[in-house]
Amino acid sequence: MTFGPRRFREGVTVFNRQQGSVLLFALVALVALTLAVLALVRSVDSTTLISGNLAFRQAATTSADSGVELAVAALTAIQTANNAKNVYMDATHAFNVTNATDGYYSNLDPALDVTAAGTWTDANSSNAVTDGSGNTYRYIVQRMCRTANQLLSKTNCLFSGEAKDNDGKTVPLPSEICDGPGCPAAGQAPQYRVTVRVTGPKNSISYVQALVY
Repeated sequence: MTFGPRRFREGVTVFNRQQGSVLLFALVALVALTLAVLALVRSVDSTTLISGNLAFRQAATTSADSGVELAVAALTAIQTANNAKNVYMDATHAFNVTNATDGYYSNLDPALDVTAAGTWTDANSSNAVTDGSGNTYRYIVQRMCRTANQLLSKTNCLFSGEAKDNDGKTVPLPSEICDGPGCPAAGQAPQYRVTVRVTGPKNSISYVQALVY
């Protein structure tokens, strides 16, 4: 059996000693490949996690749009229920009175932090709805006025342009139903800020705000 090249020196047979350098390079390459695979797997996992979180957030934002529509429907219902009252003259009109339980505030209260988790309870907004996507949303409506529980003529408010109903017919001008200092300019209506907070799977949270009038 031949073990490898031999050379003769002074009549003595000397065998070449195997150094194992190839094995060393192979181990180094294997370690490098292992690290590369681990980095690739981690990158794929991170990308999947980020994509999943973005999908949950997008779903939450979509649910928030439904919350805005719900708030607008609630405002419409309030107006219908108080149709016999003049909102510019009658202090008992629901738009002139804060009703925190229903999520309605007659002024833009700076003490009400709409980004604080503690604000979104049944005490401040008991209109929680859970949709088919597992998202739960609540809304808070704030009339854009400085002082709570006051007539529009008694507090500074933010007004919009001329308001129109769903049929395209012009709503009666404030000048036709409000007389005296503090009344809004002709063709304007008070604005309301709607804030919707959505909580969804994996602690996803989304906020949406809209101005309506």
